[in-house]
Amino acid sequence: MPKREVKIIAKNRKAFHEYEVLRTFEVGIVLTGTEVCSLRENNCQLTDCFALVRRGEVWLMGLHISPYSHGNLANPEPDRNRKLLLHKNEIRSLAEETRDRGIALIPLKMYFSKSNLVKLELAVCKGKKLYDKRASLANRDLQRDVERAMKERNR
Repeated sequence: MPKREVKIIAKNRKAFHEYEVLRTFEVGIVLTGTEVCSLRENNCQLTDCFALVRRGEVWLMGLHISPYSHGNLANPEPDRNRKLLLHKNEIRSLAEETRDRGIALIPLKMYFSKSNLVKLELAVCKGKKLYDKRASLANRDLQRDVERAMKERNR
């Protein structure tokens, strides 16, 4: 039996530009059946999405999952808040870290795991200043130039 590959549903590319990633977690997410069917059709948007710790639970806000095309009246609201599944000690550590100003919980990607469960990669992030964004762009351009020069030299 061949090994299953992880199927990525959605990525939040904007997060790496806007935030500095400090730590990542793999978390589960509470979904309904029609939401999972919709995710199999890649109907998901992670932009402008974030997580909050409230009363010992972690909630995902702003995740948009389009209604399932073959669904019925049981389709849930596309922009509803969804609960994330973590261990209690992980929730406590996230609550401690997010008390600091400028620290946020941002989802980086959503995917189907090898066992066909919907997982979310949640990151503890610190917001970048404008000069940090410029510096990271300059570093990326410099790295690209170095790789180009090495490629030319090896020909």
